[in-house]
Amino acid sequence: MKIALLGYGKMGQIIEKFALERGHEIVLKITIDNQEDLTRENLKAADVAIDFSTPDSVLKNIDVCFDANVPVVVGTTGWYGKLQEVKDDCDKSNNTLLYGSNFSIGVNLFFKLNQTLAKLMNNYPAYEVQVEEIHHTQKLDSPSGTAITLAEGIVENLERKQEWLNEVVGTDVELFPKPEQLLIESHRIENIPGTHTVIYSSEVDEIEIKHTAHNRAGFALGAVVAAEWVKDKKGFFSITDIFE
Repeated sequence: MKIALLGYGKMGQIIEKFALERGHEIVLKITIDNQEDLTRENLKAADVAIDFSTPDSVLKNIDVCFDANVPVVVGTTGWYGKLQEVKDDCDKSNNTLLYGSNFSIGVNLFFKLNQTLAKLMNNYPAYEVQVEEIHHTQKLDSPSGTAITLAEGIVENLERKQEWLNEVVGTDVELFPKPEQLLIESHRIENIPGTHTVIYSSEVDEIEIKHTAHNRAGFALGAVVAAEWVKDKKGFFSITDIFE
Protein backbone atom coordinates (compact mmCIF):
# COMPACT_ATOMS: atom_id res chain seq x y z
CA MET A 1 0.00 0.00 0.00
CA LYS A 2 0.94 3.64 -0.39
CA ILE A 3 0.61 5.26 3.06
CA ALA A 4 0.38 8.92 4.14
CA LEU A 5 1.62 9.56 7.69
CA LEU A 6 -0.19 12.48 9.32
CA GLY A 7 2.05 13.18 12.30
CA TYR A 8 5.68 12.11 12.28
CA GLY A 9 6.66 12.15 15.94
CA LYS A 10 7.84 9.09 17.87
CA MET A 11 4.77 7.05 16.90
CA GLY A 12 4.87 8.09 13.24
CA GLN A 13 8.51 7.03 12.96
CA ILE A 14 7.85 3.57 14.47
CA ILE A 15 4.79 3.16 12.20
CA GLU A 16 7.01 3.95 9.21
CA LYS A 17 9.47 1.22 10.26
CA PHE A 18 6.73 -1.44 10.50
CA ALA A 19 5.04 -0.28 7.28
CA LEU A 20 8.29 -0.57 5.31
CA GLU A 21 9.04 -3.98 6.85
CA ARG A 22 5.62 -5.18 5.67
CA GLY A 23 6.28 -4.03 2.10
CA HIS A 24 4.38 -0.73 2.10
CA GLU A 25 5.56 2.63 0.81
CA ILE A 26 5.36 6.00 2.60
CA VAL A 27 4.30 8.62 0.04
CA LEU A 28 3.63 11.57 2.38
CA LYS A 29 4.86 12.60 5.83
CA ILE A 30 3.17 15.56 7.54
CA THR A 31 5.06 17.09 10.45
CA ILE A 32 4.63 20.25 12.47
CA ASP A 33 6.94 21.97 9.95
CA ASN A 34 5.13 21.13 6.68
CA GLN A 35 1.41 21.38 7.50
CA GLU A 36 0.86 23.17 4.17
CA ASP A 37 1.76 19.92 2.32
CA LEU A 38 -1.43 18.27 3.62
CA THR A 39 -3.55 18.93 0.52
CA ARG A 40 -6.18 16.99 -1.36
CA GLU A 41 -3.77 16.58 -4.30
CA ASN A 42 -0.89 15.24 -2.19
CA LEU A 43 -3.19 12.83 -0.31
CA LYS A 44 -4.53 11.42 -3.58
CA ALA A 45 -1.16 9.63 -3.99
CA ALA A 46 -1.98 7.46 -0.93
CA ASP A 47 -4.17 4.36 -0.57
CA VAL A 48 -4.65 5.07 3.12
CA ALA A 49 -3.64 7.69 5.73
CA ILE A 50 -2.57 7.00 9.32
CA ASP A 51 -3.04 9.90 11.76
CA PHE A 52 -1.01 10.11 14.96
CA SER A 53 -0.97 13.90 15.19
CA THR A 54 -2.37 16.10 17.98
CA PRO A 55 -5.85 16.76 19.39
CA ASP A 56 -5.63 20.24 17.84
CA SER A 57 -4.94 19.10 14.27
CA VAL A 58 -6.73 15.76 13.98
CA LEU A 59 -10.17 17.07 12.93
CA LYS A 60 -8.68 19.19 10.15
CA ASN A 61 -6.64 16.18 8.99
CA ILE A 62 -9.76 13.99 8.89
CA ASP A 63 -11.58 16.64 6.81
CA VAL A 64 -8.78 16.68 4.22
CA CYS A 65 -8.82 12.86 4.02
CA PHE A 66 -12.59 12.89 3.47
CA ASP A 67 -12.18 15.58 0.81
CA ALA A 68 -9.60 13.41 -0.99
CA ASN A 69 -11.66 10.21 -0.48
CA VAL A 70 -8.70 8.53 1.21
CA PRO A 71 -9.42 6.03 4.04
CA VAL A 72 -7.93 7.22 7.33
CA VAL A 73 -6.84 5.32 10.45
CA VAL A 74 -6.90 7.65 13.47
CA GLY A 75 -4.80 6.83 16.51
CA THR A 76 -4.87 10.38 17.89
CA THR A 77 -7.12 10.78 20.94
CA GLY A 78 -8.64 13.84 22.61
CA TRP A 79 -11.31 14.48 19.94
CA TYR A 80 -14.03 11.98 20.92
CA GLY A 81 -16.43 14.76 21.89
CA LYS A 82 -16.87 15.23 18.11
CA LEU A 83 -17.13 11.50 17.34
CA GLN A 84 -20.79 11.48 16.28
CA GLU A 85 -20.28 14.55 14.10
CA VAL A 86 -17.30 12.93 12.34
CA LYS A 87 -19.24 9.67 11.91
CA ASP A 88 -22.13 11.56 10.28
CA ASP A 89 -19.69 13.33 7.92
CA CYS A 90 -18.02 10.02 7.09
CA ASP A 91 -21.29 8.26 6.29
CA LYS A 92 -22.73 11.22 4.37
CA SER A 93 -19.66 11.57 2.14
CA ASN A 94 -19.27 7.77 1.67
CA ASN A 95 -15.80 7.80 3.22
CA THR A 96 -13.79 5.46 5.43
CA LEU A 97 -12.44 6.04 8.93
CA LEU A 98 -11.17 3.61 11.56
CA TYR A 99 -10.39 5.04 14.99
CA GLY A 100 -9.09 3.55 18.19
CA SER A 101 -7.91 4.70 21.58
CA ASN A 102 -5.30 1.95 21.42
CA PHE A 103 -4.19 -0.27 18.52
CA SER A 104 -2.22 -2.81 20.57
CA ILE A 105 -3.52 -6.39 20.30
CA GLY A 106 -2.85 -6.92 24.02
CA VAL A 107 -4.89 -3.85 24.99
CA ASN A 108 -7.83 -4.96 22.87
CA LEU A 109 -7.83 -8.34 24.62
CA PHE A 110 -7.65 -6.37 27.89
CA PHE A 111 -10.76 -4.38 26.84
CA LYS A 112 -12.70 -7.65 26.41
CA LEU A 113 -11.48 -8.96 29.77
CA ASN A 114 -12.52 -5.68 31.43
CA GLN A 115 -16.07 -5.93 30.05
CA THR A 116 -16.41 -9.55 31.21
CA LEU A 117 -15.16 -8.74 34.72
CA ALA A 118 -17.54 -5.76 35.00
CA LYS A 119 -20.51 -8.03 34.14
CA LEU A 120 -19.41 -10.55 36.78
CA MET A 121 -19.19 -7.81 39.40
CA ASN A 122 -22.90 -6.99 39.17
CA ASN A 123 -23.40 -9.83 41.67
CA TYR A 124 -20.80 -8.50 44.11
CA PRO A 125 -21.77 -4.99 45.33
CA ALA A 126 -19.12 -5.00 48.10
CA TYR A 127 -16.46 -4.17 45.51
CA GLU A 128 -15.71 -0.54 44.60
CA VAL A 129 -14.00 -0.03 41.25
CA GLN A 130 -11.64 2.55 39.82
CA VAL A 131 -9.34 2.91 36.79
CA GLU A 132 -5.75 4.13 37.00
CA GLU A 133 -3.60 5.20 34.05
CA ILE A 134 0.06 6.20 33.95
CA HIS A 135 1.67 7.86 30.90
CA HIS A 136 4.76 9.83 29.92
CA THR A 137 4.67 13.56 30.57
CA GLN A 138 4.46 14.39 26.83
CA LYS A 139 0.94 12.95 26.65
CA LEU A 140 -1.31 15.93 25.90
CA ASP A 141 -4.77 14.61 26.84
CA SER A 142 -6.14 13.31 30.10
CA PRO A 143 -7.53 10.79 30.76
CA SER A 144 -5.98 8.61 28.07
CA GLY A 145 -8.27 7.33 25.34
CA THR A 146 -7.51 3.80 26.55
CA ALA A 147 -8.65 4.70 30.09
CA ILE A 148 -11.87 6.18 28.66
CA THR A 149 -12.52 2.96 26.71
CA LEU A 150 -11.98 0.93 29.91
CA ALA A 151 -14.28 3.25 31.89
CA GLU A 152 -16.99 3.04 29.22
CA GLY A 153 -16.67 -0.76 29.25
CA ILE A 154 -17.33 -0.69 33.00
CA VAL A 155 -20.20 1.84 32.84
CA GLU A 156 -21.93 -0.17 30.08
CA ASN A 157 -21.65 -3.49 31.96
CA LEU A 158 -21.69 -2.66 35.68
CA GLU A 159 -25.15 -1.46 36.68
CA ARG A 160 -24.03 0.52 39.75
CA LYS A 161 -21.84 2.88 37.70
CA GLN A 162 -23.50 5.57 35.55
CA GLU A 163 -20.62 7.83 34.45
CA TRP A 164 -16.89 8.38 34.84
CA LEU A 165 -14.89 11.39 36.02
CA ASN A 166 -11.17 12.13 35.88
CA GLU A 167 -8.66 13.26 38.49
CA VAL A 168 -5.13 14.21 37.41
CA VAL A 169 -2.84 13.33 40.30
CA GLY A 170 -0.42 16.14 41.18
CA THR A 171 -2.85 18.97 40.51
CA ASP A 172 -4.71 20.88 43.23
CA VAL A 173 -8.08 19.38 42.34
CA GLU A 174 -9.11 16.35 44.39
CA LEU A 175 -12.36 14.64 43.44
CA PHE A 176 -14.78 12.74 45.66
CA PRO A 177 -16.88 10.54 43.37
CA LYS A 178 -20.50 9.74 44.17
CA PRO A 179 -21.36 6.02 44.45
CA GLU A 180 -22.65 5.93 40.86
CA GLN A 181 -19.49 7.63 39.50
CA LEU A 182 -16.36 5.81 38.35
CA LEU A 183 -13.04 7.51 39.07
CA ILE A 184 -10.24 7.51 36.49
CA GLU A 185 -6.99 8.51 38.18
CA SER A 186 -4.37 9.91 35.75
CA HIS A 187 -0.64 10.02 36.53
CA ARG A 188 2.01 11.68 34.33
CA ILE A 189 5.51 10.27 34.88
CA GLU A 190 8.62 10.48 32.66
CA ASN A 191 9.29 7.64 30.18
CA ILE A 192 6.17 5.53 30.80
CA PRO A 193 4.68 4.34 27.45
CA GLY A 194 1.37 3.44 29.13
CA THR A 195 0.08 1.42 32.08
CA HIS A 196 -3.63 0.85 32.74
CA THR A 197 -5.09 -0.85 35.81
CA VAL A 198 -8.68 -1.67 36.77
CA ILE A 199 -9.00 -2.19 40.53
CA TYR A 200 -11.94 -3.74 42.39
CA SER A 201 -11.56 -3.25 46.17
CA SER A 202 -13.58 -4.59 49.07
CA GLU A 203 -12.90 -4.65 52.82
CA VAL A 204 -11.45 -8.15 52.54
CA ASP A 205 -9.46 -8.14 49.30
CA GLU A 206 -8.60 -6.50 45.98
CA ILE A 207 -8.79 -7.71 42.38
CA GLU A 208 -6.63 -6.02 39.75
CA ILE A 209 -6.35 -6.46 36.00
CA LYS A 210 -3.48 -4.57 34.43
CA HIS A 211 -1.90 -3.90 31.04
CA THR A 212 1.64 -2.54 30.82
CA ALA A 213 3.09 -1.42 27.50
CA HIS A 214 6.86 -2.02 27.38
CA ASN A 215 7.28 0.33 24.39
CA ARG A 216 5.27 1.90 21.55
CA ALA A 217 5.90 -0.93 19.06
CA GLY A 218 2.61 -2.73 19.82
CA PHE A 219 0.59 0.42 19.09
CA ALA A 220 2.50 1.09 15.85
CA LEU A 221 2.20 -2.44 14.45
CA GLY A 222 -1.52 -2.45 15.27
CA ALA A 223 -2.00 0.80 13.35
CA VAL A 224 -0.38 -0.68 10.22
CA VAL A 225 -2.51 -3.85 10.56
CA ALA A 226 -5.60 -1.60 10.90
CA ALA A 227 -4.63 0.26 7.71
CA GLU A 228 -4.29 -3.07 5.86
CA TRP A 229 -7.71 -4.16 7.16
CA VAL A 230 -9.57 -0.94 6.29
CA LYS A 231 -8.03 -0.18 2.88
CA ASP A 232 -10.85 -1.51 0.64
CA LYS A 233 -13.74 -0.95 3.04
CA LYS A 234 -16.32 1.85 3.26
CA GLY A 235 -17.76 3.16 6.51
CA PHE A 236 -16.97 4.22 10.06
CA PHE A 237 -15.12 1.61 12.14
CA SER A 238 -13.56 1.16 15.55
CA ILE A 239 -10.41 -0.86 16.24
CA THR A 240 -12.66 -3.34 18.09
CA ASP A 241 -14.20 -4.31 14.73
CA ILE A 242 -10.89 -5.90 13.76
CA PHE A 243 -10.92 -8.11 16.85
CA GLU A 244 -14.53 -9.31 16.56
